[in-house]
Amino acid sequence: MTPLRLKEKVIESTFFLSSSLAIFINLAIIAILTFESYGFFHKVSPIDFFTDTQWTPFFYDKHYGILSLFAGTFLTTVIALAVALPVGLISAIYLSEYSHSRFRVSVKPMLEMIAAVPTVVYGYFALLFVTPLLKNIIPGLASFNSLSAGIVMGIMIIPLIASLSEDAIHAVPLMLREGAFALGATRLQVVRRVLLPAAFSGIAASVILGVSRAIGETMIVAIAAGLQPRFTLNPLVPIETVTSYIVQVSQGDAAAGTIEFQTIFVAGASLFVMTFILNTISYGLRKRYMQAYV
Repeated sequence: MTPLRLKEKVIESTFFLSSSLAIFINLAIIAILTFESYGFFHKVSPIDFFTDTQWTPFFYDKHYGILSLFAGTFLTTVIALAVALPVGLISAIYLSEYSHSRFRVSVKPMLEMIAAVPTVVYGYFALLFVTPLLKNIIPGLASFNSLSAGIVMGIMIIPLIASLSEDAIHAVPLMLREGAFALGATRLQVVRRVLLPAAFSGIAASVILGVSRAIGETMIVAIAAGLQPRFTLNPLVPIETVTSYIVQVSQGDAAAGTIEFQTIFVAGASLFVMTFILNTISYGLRKRYMQAYV
């Protein structure tokens, strides 16, 4: 075997081992979540789990209704999306169609660097800056609430939506723009009637990835939203999300092997299924987008 062939074989084996390791880790996670969730549902009815609106596994009167945690997750995600979607999409349109090429080249990497900020920093920013600021506007706002957590989560996912949406818009073939301009369309009309529909799959994929990122966020909601599970859509009161509950119990509040400990895994399994579905939809949209323009 020649030295060049040997190097290729080593590289090929390294790639194979790396991909196999990634698959093995994912299968191990699925196996652990499935095993622990199976033990949990031997003690708790799945109907109660998905229909009960109270989540009190550590109380004397125990309830295991995941809906209260889902409500908190849904509320913070909707607030985050309401902040990130318009700002991210407008930023993407400006960078792709209105800004100078030099400005785009210099600003876009800076925008993507915001995603590198640790989420714990965002959490304390929400608690110590955004919440006091909102209290001056909303006197009845609690010190821990989903509103400030959702707003800061939205700020966190703006770079993700803006960057991916800008890539999708920028990749629309130039002939579509030129054809629209030749028919007398203004730049705004080209954006609204040509570019956004053409790049819809890529934009939708970026939004779904942003939603998945918001659903799986832990530190911001654990620090700023409170740890009180409520089946409510009121953004002014403390709530608890699926991820923040996992953080709370993982600190040692439950002994291993107990049903309280198993709630971590069943909550994680529920979160895994949600994000898996969203990521699958996002992958399908991105694949459709790439097939259309590659």
